[in-house]
Amino acid sequence: MIFFPIDEIKNRLDIVEIIQGYIKLQKAGINYRALCPFHSEKKPSLFISPVRQIWHCFGCGTGGDIFKFVMQIEGVEFGDALRILAQRAGIELKKQDPKLKTERQRLYEICELATKFFEKQLESGRTSEAIKKYLFERGISEESIKKWRIGYAPESWQGLSDFLLSQGYKGEEIEKAGLAFKSTEGRLCDRFRKRIIFPVFDLNSQIVGFGGRIFQDAVDKNPTIRTGQEVPVAEAKYINTPSTILYDKSRVLYGLDKAKVEVRKNGFCILVEGYIDVIMSSQAGFENVVATSGTALTPYQLKVLRRYSENLLTAFDMDIAGDTATKRGIDLAQGQGFNIRVVILSGKDPADVILADSQDWDKLIKEAKSILEFYFETTFSKFDREKPEGKREIAKILLPVIKRIPNKIEQSHWIGKLAKELRVKEEDISEELKRVKLEQKDWFSEDRYLPNIRQKSRKEMLEEQILSAVLQFPSFLALVDEKIYDCFSPTGKGILINLKENPNLNLDDKISPESAEFMNYLFLKAEAEEDQERDLEKEIKTCLKEFYCLEAKNRLMEITQAIKRAEEEKDPEKINLLTKECDKLIKDLENKNYIYAKENQKIKEV
Repeated sequence: MIFFPIDEIKNRLDIVEIIQGYIKLQKAGINYRALCPFHSEKKPSLFISPVRQIWHCFGCGTGGDIFKFVMQIEGVEFGDALRILAQRAGIELKKQDPKLKTERQRLYEICELATKFFEKQLESGRTSEAIKKYLFERGISEESIKKWRIGYAPESWQGLSDFLLSQGYKGEEIEKAGLAFKSTEGRLCDRFRKRIIFPVFDLNSQIVGFGGRIFQDAVDKNPTIRTGQEVPVAEAKYINTPSTILYDKSRVLYGLDKAKVEVRKNGFCILVEGYIDVIMSSQAGFENVVATSGTALTPYQLKVLRRYSENLLTAFDMDIAGDTATKRGIDLAQGQGFNIRVVILSGKDPADVILADSQDWDKLIKEAKSILEFYFETTFSKFDREKPEGKREIAKILLPVIKRIPNKIEQSHWIGKLAKELRVKEEDISEELKRVKLEQKDWFSEDRYLPNIRQKSRKEMLEEQILSAVLQFPSFLALVDEKIYDCFSPTGKGILINLKENPNLNLDDKISPESAEFMNYLFLKAEAEEDQERDLEKEIKTCLKEFYCLEAKNRLMEITQAIKRAEEEKDPEKINLLTKECDKLIKDLENKNYIYAKENQKIKEV
């Protein structure tokens, strides 16, 4: 049996610090609240209790402890969440039987070992001097090479594979990690060869994949360091790990693990295209930079970025015309309400700008234009606004951009500006804007990234409100008739019974784990609603009345069905008993409704 130090990890870690590493929190009384990362919302409905060390979203219903949060946000199993949090807590997990490790754990280990292999090749391989010289010429320092764990994949077809096999990993696992593939003869071959390797990290700085840059450029520039067989011209400049259970290019942003704190502190994130752009920016003191690694922004990436900031600066080629991947990603971000500014690079990469003079990079960032300013300036520079066809082309590009602005006041401003620049009436622009249809393609959809949200029944919601009020004010327990205890869920009924026996019931008392978890949630729910003006006594009476009526109506339906079956069975005695129970329930319901109506009348008279 393997010992999992769950309580020790919880004691060492603070849930606020853990969650704050993923999403932006704001103080809410004794608790914290945030926009839930697990579903789309405009107002924060996720609450975190530092006292109880739990979290709960009152929008989608998800919640739990630090383990549950990491499992949800990282999309991992418990064993992986345990390992992530144990590392954060500085606790070394006892060595496990390899057979008991999850598939993800083994792939993480393979990626880590592969990184060490690549680092070793760069440090002391036969081509290390030439590769380091190239990296230094690009401006990358020795310190940055170590920080970003840059390595080199040698020319060998099986160097890495043989190393990993010698460490006890199977060929299929090496393939699943995206580091090898099978040749037509069935031989295991390394995916990365003769390439500078950039490990890709997840938000916990664990290696999940790799990007490999061909070393041919360095060979071409320095004929004296040619090291063997030429690289075929058709070979791609960069190759990445294919999709694995750890790595999905559409979900990863290179460098975000190191940039997330600075993004939040600075209030904006700079998006670049390449690994070297990120490394050089970081080296120059600009830590709030991440790379899309050549892909368009995806809904998932934007969802992750929103945890840290809604202000984005793009520093890559922006083609305003056509249906380019970059434009689709920017359109998506704009439609989701991100504030986007564009760094004008004039044909240079950020890394080249920084290499020449890091102060120029700082200046370009400060002079970044809003996305609308950029679109307007670029579009008007390409077409003649004086000619009808020029006006048409300008409107064709800019109207969809204006239509995606979610804020109507801001949208109105740009309608006015376009009308002024084209020297036409605002009414005409507004009329044309109505005709613009924005295509909702797959890349606009977030649905595939959202969890399955189970809607609570009305009865469950009423039970929670009643129990929450009773736990806050045990005197309200007198309002709950013991006859309806059975109408509550088993956990809810247990809390009522325990509370009746001990009005000062708390989580330190001997209660079931289910009751303790439910009570924790109810206390947090009550605290989350504290800032609302409420008449709690009136509220609990209303809830009790509706709760009873719902239960009674459900029972009436059951009795009606039972009477029908008794009639079919010709059982007059059973029919008589069921009819009496039915009559009693109907009278009770009428009485409850009458009393409730009178109470409402008294409130109105007051």
